Amino acid sequence: MPTMQMPRAVLFDLDGTLIDSYDAITASVNEVRRSRNLQPLEVAQVRPKVGRGVESLLKSTVEGTVLSVDIPVYKDHHAIACIEQTRLLPGAFELVLSLKRMGIPVGICSNKPKPFTLLILNALDLAQTFDVVCGPEDAPNPKPDPGMLKEAVKRLAVAPEEALYVGDMAVDVMAGRAAGCLVWVVSTGSDSAETLKNSNPDALFQNLWEMADELGFPHSFSAGRGL
Repeated sequence: MPTMQMPRAVLFDLDGTLIDSYDAITASVNEVRRSRNLQPLEVAQVRPKVGRGVESLLKSTVEGTVLSVDIPVYKDHHAIACIEQTRLLPGAFELVLSLKRMGIPVGICSNKPKPFTLLILNALDLAQTFDVVCGPEDAPNPKPDPGMLKEAVKRLAVAPEEALYVGDMAVDVMAGRAAGCLVWVVSTGSDSAETLKNSNPDALFQNLWEMADELGFPHSFSAGRGL
């Protein structure tokens, strides 16, 4: 049995929470760096910079970036890279599908540009699974501003306090708190477990399997997806 009351809706961050997209993001960052005659970065160097939006990403990974020039280069490259080099994190498919089977709406609230989110969800055969997908285009400001979370719960017709938001960064905790949601985090993304703990989430998990345990879901559901 679940050790908590089941939320009426569950919203997820994307990068580092449901998907491992760091190879794809690093490849696109390096395409921008190549266009500026800069040496490529390793995934470990880019990973901590992910999750705050494309502008922040390029400002922190491309010296002398000119966003009006570099964002189109990044996006052109990423339209292919995000499909070819992204995979679901272990337990993501099973968790989302189990929530849906219980009649609990699920959504995405990510700082990733929405067209890339939709490309990825389509490539992973999950586009029809999510009841709402919100990105920076759906709010005045990216996370940690709570705008996109407020928009998501509004579209789902649930109160913020009835929703659970799941992320992998301190900015997710800040956004969830400001929106009035319960906030859980998994240490599978950009921020370390220590950073996440210090951000004071309602719960911290090593991975999505641990989160599924807390919700009372077995590990055996939807077996065979190779996750």
